Amino acid sequence: MSDPLGRVKYINYLHGLQRALQSDKPHQVADARRTLAQLRHSFVEGRQYQAYEIVFQHAPPLRQNEAEVWLLVGGLFALHPLIWKDSGGAHSFGASLGKLRKKLDSPAVDRRLTVLLAKDGHSLPHHVRQAVRLLSAHDVPVHYRQLLDDLVVLLGEDHRGDVASRVRLRWAQEYYLPTTAASSDDADATDLSETE
Repeated sequence: MSDPLGRVKYINYLHGLQRALQSDKPHQVADARRTLAQLRHSFVEGRQYQAYEIVFQHAPPLRQNEAEVWLLVGGLFALHPLIWKDSGGAHSFGASLGKLRKKLDSPAVDRRLTVLLAKDGHSLPHHVRQAVRLLSAHDVPVHYRQLLDDLVVLLGEDHRGDVASRVRLRWAQEYYLPTTAASSDDADATDLSETE
């Protein structure tokens, strides 16, 4: 069984790395940068072991597929540590893409969402990573706590079941019908990546 409290602690740790990037203490900034670089290695064939130490010190569940999702989200966060403020509640990955759609006014974003909604567990991580890179290029925030929960479902054993269908539906709803919180100005995001 998964441990939602463990997920919260892990995401809080990642957010702490983001805060450390803005520290006035050079050693904290350097440590945070080093840790984020290690997490980015989760995407580099043959170097994933560098991210294992960071992720596994936070005791992810023993189920391999959820531990792999923790590694993925750690790497995604390291690529793009721009987060939604919690005051607006959780926003799905669809809300982030909806914000990008509004910003770019491009049908390419529609296609990207369609691809994400259709992909299975084998290719979904690659497409999520590409979407995060696009969001990063346009300073669009991601709610990593919600993304972790959603990817545990979408990359889990029942990735085509009812719960996974509800996750996909929420992504589509928040993309096409953005809530007030999801479509508000960039003030809803906390960006510490500029100090990287």
